[in-house]
Amino acid sequence: MDTKHIQIRDYDYPLPDQRIAKFPLAERDSSKLLVYDGGRISETHFRSLPSLLPEGALMVFNNTKVIQARLHFRKKTPSNFPLKEEDSSEASAKETLPLREDLGGSGGALIEVFLLEPVFPVEYQENFASKGSCSWYCLVGNLKKWKEGPLVREFTIRNSSQSSGTGETKFILTAERKGTHGTSQLIEFRWRKENEELRIKKQRSTAEGKVNEEFAAAHDGSSDSSLFTFHSSLSFAEVLDAVGELPIPPYLNRKTQESDKTTYQTVYSKIKGSVAAPTAGLHFTQRVLADIDARSIEREEVTLHVGAGTFRPVKSEDIGGHDMHTEHIAVHRRTIERLLAHGGEAIAVGTTSVRTLESLYYMGVLAEREERRVKSEEYKIHSGAIGNSDSSLFTLHSSLSLHVPQWMPYEYDNSLSTTEALEALLRYMDERGEEVLHSSTQIIIAPGYKYHIVRRMITNFHQPQSTLLLLVSAFIGDAWHEVYDYALGHDFRFLSYGDSSLLIP
Repeated sequence: MDTKHIQIRDYDYPLPDQRIAKFPLAERDSSKLLVYDGGRISETHFRSLPSLLPEGALMVFNNTKVIQARLHFRKKTPSNFPLKEEDSSEASAKETLPLREDLGGSGGALIEVFLLEPVFPVEYQENFASKGSCSWYCLVGNLKKWKEGPLVREFTIRNSSQSSGTGETKFILTAERKGTHGTSQLIEFRWRKENEELRIKKQRSTAEGKVNEEFAAAHDGSSDSSLFTFHSSLSFAEVLDAVGELPIPPYLNRKTQESDKTTYQTVYSKIKGSVAAPTAGLHFTQRVLADIDARSIEREEVTLHVGAGTFRPVKSEDIGGHDMHTEHIAVHRRTIERLLAHGGEAIAVGTTSVRTLESLYYMGVLAEREERRVKSEEYKIHSGAIGNSDSSLFTLHSSLSLHVPQWMPYEYDNSLSTTEALEALLRYMDERGEEVLHSSTQIIIAPGYKYHIVRRMITNFHQPQSTLLLLVSAFIGDAWHEVYDYALGHDFRFLSYGDSSLLIP
């Protein structure tokens, strides 16, 4: 099968709006579960899932946590505010500054900044721990109204103690465009306490050369924020908790509610970074997890931060014209070791776990290729084919990327066994002294794909003409039609807050 020429229109089905679950059920595990087992279809409730799984199997969950990735600002007409300089000798450093924006008013264009991927610091947890500034690639809603200058908004943090008198501290958050990255914008965020002293950095020429100087200033945002050194007691994670909005899927056609902060997270979520939930996991409760443990089913966790691209429809006629978004993953050594102990087979909870597990195989392929390359070049050195002075060129690259390109599964002959790939991955980690593998993937799983690790899959019902529906079709073939017809005919609820299925080819 030529996967790139698959016509997306062949993966369509009628989905009435009333079948899309707008809200979750009161009890997560009371949702319906469709069971597809080798061609047979039945239904039960999700709390019965453990009894349908083989004892002693390995089950893999995605422990990512959804962040409050939507930030709203109002862009107002700038007013000039001079810097209050404390050093009169620096009169030339005066700047004109825009008026602070207030979301409470009706004036000014509403700008939405949607976090996609951290840029500096690049690691998610380091970025969330940043105090004072950080940068992200973002989607910007109403971008045409944001022609220049920073966006600024105030917010308040309630203090844990009342020693400050009011019990609240006001902060100022600014967002400034620094460039374009494909369809996204590079945004630098800075935040500080209101009235907090800042330092302006200036460079002036003297007879001895250039001298860097700093002096204090008060400001309300600046069109050249690179002049300022920002420090804050507040982390970016705390900023998002204070002013961010949880990004529920657009097809719910409603505003985020306070309850979504709980219901749109899995009960085992831990690692912040996703802008969408791994929705198959939303059905699990502590009761279901306890029943899984009682059947001696091992549980392992991986982390894949779900990007906004998960909502992006396939707009090209064939899937060869669709670019998959990059997703970042983290997998502990123990998880890979447990996969090996189970013969390289696992039950995947959700399509994000599927993409992580199947990407591990191809990361192992890349690690094994590099290992063979190094051995080949070492042989050339020892045989005298090349000089020892060139030997540094052939050490295992510490910066080798194990990123899985979109079409790699369809361009590789799959000659490496799953066990061999996972063992190569462990050797790669040994060489670097790593306990956690951090990498990224653009893998697209569609008909024609050969599954290497996933043997059973728990997943919700997905949108028509989506890459997730292609992934399901790659797993159970054309039987996806029967599964979805049954779900539509038996009152199953669809999409993120809907019911789920257990798929066994």
